[in-house]
Amino acid sequence: MDSRQFRQAAHAAVDEIIGYYENIQDRRTLSNVEPGYLQKLLPTSPPQTGEPWESIQKDIEGKIMPGLTHWQSPNFMAFFPANATYPSMLGELYSAAFTAPAFNWLCSPAVTELETIVLDWLAQALALPSCYLSSSEGGGVIQGSASEAIVTVMVAARDRYLHEKTKHLTGGEKDQKICELRGKLVALGSEMSHSSTQKAAMIAGVRYRSIPTSIASDFSMTGDGLNRILEQCRREGLEPFYLTATMGTTSTCAVDRFDEIADALRDSPLVWVHVDAAYAGSALVCEEYQHHAKHFEAFNSFNMNMHKWLLTNFDASCLFVKRRRDLIDALSITPSYLRNGYSDSGLVTDYRDWQIPLGRRFRSLKIWFVMRTYGIEGFKAHIRHHVKLNDLFHSLILSRPDLFRILTPPAFALTVLSVALSNDFVPDASNQAILEANSVTRDVYELINSRGEIFLTSSMIGGIYSIRVVNGSPQAQESHVHKAFDILVRTTEEVLSSR
Repeated sequence: MDSRQFRQAAHAAVDEIIGYYENIQDRRTLSNVEPGYLQKLLPTSPPQTGEPWESIQKDIEGKIMPGLTHWQSPNFMAFFPANATYPSMLGELYSAAFTAPAFNWLCSPAVTELETIVLDWLAQALALPSCYLSSSEGGGVIQGSASEAIVTVMVAARDRYLHEKTKHLTGGEKDQKICELRGKLVALGSEMSHSSTQKAAMIAGVRYRSIPTSIASDFSMTGDGLNRILEQCRREGLEPFYLTATMGTTSTCAVDRFDEIADALRDSPLVWVHVDAAYAGSALVCEEYQHHAKHFEAFNSFNMNMHKWLLTNFDASCLFVKRRRDLIDALSITPSYLRNGYSDSGLVTDYRDWQIPLGRRFRSLKIWFVMRTYGIEGFKAHIRHHVKLNDLFHSLILSRPDLFRILTPPAFALTVLSVALSNDFVPDASNQAILEANSVTRDVYELINSRGEIFLTSSMIGGIYSIRVVNGSPQAQESHVHKAFDILVRTTEEVLSSR
């Protein structure tokens, strides 16, 4: 493909993408293909000769589209949103054109320096404490996902803990003590923490303990709950070294009680606290949510995904650390082929030392484009629009107490509900009324998704089977909220009448 053919193909691709977005709400939201569908449509061996772009492009609609679940649709109300916008797509286009592994400053100075600048911008937009800025001992780095960020900081936390516990020792005695401590290390997270914390513990080779939550605290982790697990671990001779605190848990968007957590760990300075705000962290651009950030100075790291709710396509997971030296000490290896005068001088940042992989993409371009296109005021309007839509949806659910009940207060544009069969709400899975309600709620959920008009996800919360509804699409409007509510009502009445 020469430049003339590329121009023609690129125009055709852009036109098709625009058409896709303009008509996306008319497509079935959830893919309904059977496993292995694509294998039946494609040849069993690669082409021996090249094909024209026209032949390749037509297979997007005919072969790929049927196997897509349309996350950008305003009818997608499952999981959490995965925003994409035209400015972020343009950033990806330029990033692909400038492709470089960018593992150190010398590879392409602009790749490193733009990342430092835009993450400082973002830290300011989110009202993070100044300790997370590059002008301090900390700074930000773009990771592939919040899960990757948790693995990264857990490894740093592990190595920092082992170093501090054995710094008075040397030689074989030090090595022996490290081996002894490694078997006792335990990472903590609430039972509502994302599973990525437990997975990170598996990868880091440490134990994992979860901290119970309850409906009394709206399923937030409390200081008392944390203290009980800390005491239990210490009675068992274990060494707690890491904790995930969450702003916006997956099931209910609960916010852990950061002030209580800070108090509980006041005498445990070696426990690394990471704030996982993958989805809800975007809301910190709005002043009404920034009170959450005032506690972060007591913690060690913070992560949010711009690729969820802040108008930037995957992947753009932004990790901020209070002390970058902790990452570098744990992750820096410098073989001879990576050495250069600029890195050796200590005057430049080499982000390879802030992450697990060596190579990295020019992801800061799309963040730069998005921030300049929307501005902070545009970000605020985007978040507040979805919160307002959720307020509408919440009010509609409350208008039908004969059909639905709200499990937890609406938070960050998420509503969690279940079908109401009685007023006897006892969060106990052995309660017969709850078991029956769970069965009906599950049937409603599965029937809605089987029809594909909208896409929802479910969760089990305190023994209650629940339906989660969240809409973060930039195209979402009140009409989509009313559509979702009407489908919920109609389907619930259908299921109940069939019983």
